[in-house]
Amino acid sequence: MLDDSREEKLGRFVSGTLRHFPESAGVKMDEYGWVDLNAFCDVMKKRYNWMRKEYLYALVESDEKGRYQIRGSMIRARYGHSVNIELDYEESDAPYVYYGASPEEVDVLLENGIFPIKQRYVHLSTSYEKAAEVALIHTESPVILQVDAFRAQEDGFSLRLATDYIVLAEKIPPEYLYVIEE
Repeated sequence: MLDDSREEKLGRFVSGTLRHFPESAGVKMDEYGWVDLNAFCDVMKKRYNWMRKEYLYALVESDEKGRYQIRGSMIRARYGHSVNIELDYEESDAPYVYYGASPEEVDVLLENGIFPIKQRYVHLSTSYEKAAEVALIHTESPVILQVDAFRAQEDGFSLRLATDYIVLAEKIPPEYLYVIEE
């Protein structure tokens, strides 16, 4: 439907607006990150005269990472926010989740825990394999930390399932972290 150049422009705008700068893009976002789909399309049409609502639907449906969610007449980014939003996702029932780090980061994480840096929430993976895949983007030799999600939740920490493979948390204190040896 869209050529690669337009698809990339659309994807960057959607990601940036729904995760980082809704107000400067002229979009009103509720506390859970939802934006009115029609209003969002109107804003995009002003920026890209070629924009059609079906392009947005196609972008959401074809996104392999599950970054976006459409429910009724609303759209939102599922994760990756730097703006403050409240999570209304289900609590994860996984007993363990995983975080990939570089060898240089491990000692600091084991001492201080995991905190978000550029994003609003810590992004954890539901599997060792996904954590390794994500970490390989940033380091050649990832170290995978296992998070005792069950114990963290028992102690009052919220771990929310954003997608089938991404769990979000405000922070993970060090007492729930363990290095997984290969």
